[in-house]
Amino acid sequence: MNETPSGERIHIAFFGRRNVGKSSLMNAFTGQELSVVSDTAGTTTDAVYKAMELSPLGPVVLIDTPGLDDTGELGEKRIGKAKQAMRKTDIAIVTLQAGEPVGELEWELLAEFEGRKIPCLLVCNKADLLKEIPAGDEKTLWVSAETGFHIRELKERVAALLPEDAAQRPLIEDLLSAGDTVVLVTPIDEGAPKGRLILPQQMMIRGILEAGALALVCKDTELKEAFQNLASPPKLVITDSQVFDKVDRIVPESVPLTSFSILMARYKGDIGLLADGAAAAEGLQDGDKVLICEGCTHHRQCKDIGTVKLPDLIRRYTKVSPQFSFTSGTEFPTDVSSYKLVVHCGGCMLNRREMQCRLASCREQGVPVTNYGVMIAYLNGILERAMSFAE
Repeated sequence: MNETPSGERIHIAFFGRRNVGKSSLMNAFTGQELSVVSDTAGTTTDAVYKAMELSPLGPVVLIDTPGLDDTGELGEKRIGKAKQAMRKTDIAIVTLQAGEPVGELEWELLAEFEGRKIPCLLVCNKADLLKEIPAGDEKTLWVSAETGFHIRELKERVAALLPEDAAQRPLIEDLLSAGDTVVLVTPIDEGAPKGRLILPQQMMIRGILEAGALALVCKDTELKEAFQNLASPPKLVITDSQVFDKVDRIVPESVPLTSFSILMARYKGDIGLLADGAAAAEGLQDGDKVLICEGCTHHRQCKDIGTVKLPDLIRRYTKVSPQFSFTSGTEFPTDVSSYKLVVHCGGCMLNRREMQCRLASCREQGVPVTNYGVMIAYLNGILERAMSFAE
């Protein structure tokens, strides 16, 4: 719990052609030899990620991407990795070799970021090779990773580009007052990690503490006892989605109830879109394709929520047999048009930019999308109750 999760960091990425000095520039930016540097074009074959602190932005992730002018079958895969990084980029650095003209690729990149409303800076590296260095402007900066020229200025310029929607958003703090009590229901089963809480549970506890409220954490098997020990009802009960139906039966109707996943949907996604998407379960037919996505990669348990519990719940509710597909981590198809429904996890390991990008892709292709907690609440007939506190 000591380190800021990747999904909560500002993502800053370096893009450009091969051999313009993206890797050396990132090494100079971090002060560390993170990326392999060579005169051979195409040395960076996969995106390199580095978490660090950047004043005044705070915790960030820097991304060194493969060259976007790569060639051949392998080159296309490298370009795909670079474009994949665009989905999570909060601030873009388009890199060009000093002395070279801005070409079609750079103009296309700049237009792409403008269209996505991603702030970007054109950085001309290897300025030490020039006899005279241009003055630059607010969107262009000449630097030298070799000599360190303007590297400090580059950090300052990047920090000044922080987008408004990337600023810290409240997870739960705005819903609470000092002194409120919140009950967190965290079942310990085969899928629970040994010796720790999962990230959304950690984040929720921190948010409650930030609000000056009190967090009472218990398992679902001790929930009744927890209520009996409280002098007055809690302000809110937050449960793991997997025991939503059980907790709903225990918690009085007068006490607001929601889930970690629904609050994560409010925090990183579009909760209205996800609630509408859950209703698509009503129209599912035998053989319809349903995509279930997780933002992280982990060892699948025998009772895994994504690959086992959710499909079983959907089959029982709809009384049909859809065709389920599964993705995890950075895998998310560009074309989702063949699916009748996309069900995504809460996205705690993804930054908001990437989560929004995935939701937008589904929306633009006319495919209903929801998330685990919203879907489970809907299928259990308690979505209206679960959403009332999170809206």
